[in-house]
Amino acid sequence: MKIDKALEAIEALGDNHVSTSATTPLREDAFKLSDNEKIALIREDVKHILETLGLDLTDDSLKGTPQRVAKMFVNEIFSGLHPQRKPDASTFKNHYKYGEMLVEKNITVYSTCEHHLLPIVGRAHVAYISNGTVVGLSKMNRIVDYYAKRPQVQERMTMQIVQDLQVVLGTKDVACVIDAKHLCVNSRGIRDIESSTVTSEFGGKFKEDSVRREFLDYIKLDTTF
Repeated sequence: MKIDKALEAIEALGDNHVSTSATTPLREDAFKLSDNEKIALIREDVKHILETLGLDLTDDSLKGTPQRVAKMFVNEIFSGLHPQRKPDASTFKNHYKYGEMLVEKNITVYSTCEHHLLPIVGRAHVAYISNGTVVGLSKMNRIVDYYAKRPQVQERMTMQIVQDLQVVLGTKDVACVIDAKHLCVNSRGIRDIESSTVTSEFGGKFKEDSVRREFLDYIKLDTTF
């Protein structure tokens, strides 16, 4: 009976997308194993899952699936877990004295919901106001991608992007809005294919109504070319 209640609580937590920490929960020994060792272990786990489901892994179409999934987990969709893969965010002096808001909008987000391991797909909009330092535009995309490439909760991912850029730029004046579809909502459970989730994090001057409104107005601009 206690086990049933515990399972019900876990399921409710997943459906409600509750985030338990602002940082990705990692064990202390998370990087003790090499990538190749992780791939080998995950391959056997995926093989066991597929066999348990009753699939015939001798079939030409399926026999390579455990290896493909293991490599995808380690090298692609969860590659952002490893701190060595964090992108170098080169900064420069703001010699041209640009003092207005800089917005990088419509950054593609491909992430994975940590509750059901299903895709999160959407767009991120990131902005900052320089206090003397600027960062290369592509680095903003790379920082978004780095935090997206791990099991995630959208609220946490939004916060992590802002916190990282605040450190890189040496300013609190950073903001991020993410609008994304969660396949754990769209393709299972309630199966609502139309809904999306919007999260935001505003730091420094972006907490002021006028500055926040300016940022949100930029997001609405039609930039179709």
